[in-house]
Amino acid sequence: MGDTMQYPSIDWLAVTPLIILLAGMMVNLVLAALTRPWPRAWYAIGTVELAVATVVVEMFLWHDIGRDGSRVVINDALSIDHFTALSWIAIAGALAMVSLSTADYLRREQLDGPEVYALYICAAIGAMIMTAANDMVVLFLGLETLSIALYVLAASHRRRTESQESGLKYFILGGFASAFFLYGIALLYGTTGTTNISGMGDVLRAEVFLEGDDAMLLAGVALLLVGLAFKVAVVPFHFWTPDVYQGAPTPVTSFMASVGKLAAFAAMARILLVALPTRIEDWRPVVWVLAVLSVVVGSVLAVVQTDVKRMLAYSSISHAGFIMMGIEAAGHAGDEDGLPAVLLYLVIYSVLVIGTFTVVSLVSRTGDAGSDLGSFRGLGRQRPALALAMTVFLLAQAGMPTTSGFIAKFGVISSAAANESYAIAIVAMVASVIAAVLYLRIMISMWLSDAEAGDDARENVGVPVTANVVITLATIFTLLVGVFPGWLIDAARTAASFAG
Repeated sequence: MGDTMQYPSIDWLAVTPLIILLAGMMVNLVLAALTRPWPRAWYAIGTVELAVATVVVEMFLWHDIGRDGSRVVINDALSIDHFTALSWIAIAGALAMVSLSTADYLRREQLDGPEVYALYICAAIGAMIMTAANDMVVLFLGLETLSIALYVLAASHRRRTESQESGLKYFILGGFASAFFLYGIALLYGTTGTTNISGMGDVLRAEVFLEGDDAMLLAGVALLLVGLAFKVAVVPFHFWTPDVYQGAPTPVTSFMASVGKLAAFAAMARILLVALPTRIEDWRPVVWVLAVLSVVVGSVLAVVQTDVKRMLAYSSISHAGFIMMGIEAAGHAGDEDGLPAVLLYLVIYSVLVIGTFTVVSLVSRTGDAGSDLGSFRGLGRQRPALALAMTVFLLAQAGMPTTSGFIAKFGVISSAAANESYAIAIVAMVASVIAAVLYLRIMISMWLSDAEAGDDARENVGVPVTANVVITLATIFTLLVGVFPGWLIDAARTAASFAG
């Protein structure tokens, strides 16, 4: 029997980051189950150590790819290229930052334990598989690993009805989206005879499809886009976002907005640009429409909200529209700026959104319910450093110069203009002006709003060490990239290529 079995060769360096996270998660759970409750923040610190170890290995992997070139491993299931390496570094960094911001939140809500951190790691593994997958089935497994962990995380605050409701909504709607995605995979397999992403691209370049097969192919592409559009929360597949973002525990919201969005956009880029480059004229107009709808609807609806978490949810929809602009630009022949702009935006936005929601988590106080604009009133007088950091994050999301947000938005808008997509570039700039009103409302509440009756009775906003570290790192990154963006732009350009 042993003579007939054919086992795939394993590139151990390529999968070491996944092994570190998986093994660390299992060890932490076993140790936590067999020992007394750990001292405060130890669960978070253990998760951060795993994330840092993962980043170190990914740095070696980045160097190895630069020396030996990109490759596909484990029977062509995973693509190991600079695109994968940069995505994995961003996911591991986001995991570390969110874990630190979660530490005080769980103690404050009397929920401290290893379960949330294990779910974070599980979701990160799913996200990493999504970004590296070179096979649709493997991609679907990564998607479900990420999604199921996020469903549970959204409902993890057992004493808040809103958290339970958000988890249920996310689970039901996410199930529908996964069904669309899986049906799309089935139709593409029926058309091309393979589930391998790079193999699909080869088949579509080599064969001419007759009318019936072409219809099935287009239906598969459409269903794939529906499933991925739900995961990245673009209009009109965005309806779950405000309720889930508002109801989920605030650190979980930051994890969804950073890691979840990064993984889904990375998977979308790989599918559209590797598996379906010959069908660009079919999917690019759809991406164009989704981008325009998202930047406009997200910006306009964000302005009229009164809850900061809902504001930021609609803001994330607008940001998703900007990223879709980069993917649309990448679909033009000869484009060299679209995909680097997408990667740059994803990395920058991940840090921005984690920093922003960390501040929101602190201002929400015990119970995680005080996320309305009134809760930010007087923050500039009570916690000026915290309000200043929040101001930096908001200005960056608005796209102000000398912040990382300006570099991100300039990248996608310039890539659209370079491909003569002037209409979408103009719409995006107008939407940015509209969205600026949203960020100004929060800043006015922090710095200029007068105190009202009952403000003195509110719980003081505390800034624990772990959250302070996250906010400080995010602020430094935001300003550093805004002033010296060259190193990150170079990394994004290097990563803008696919194996296979």
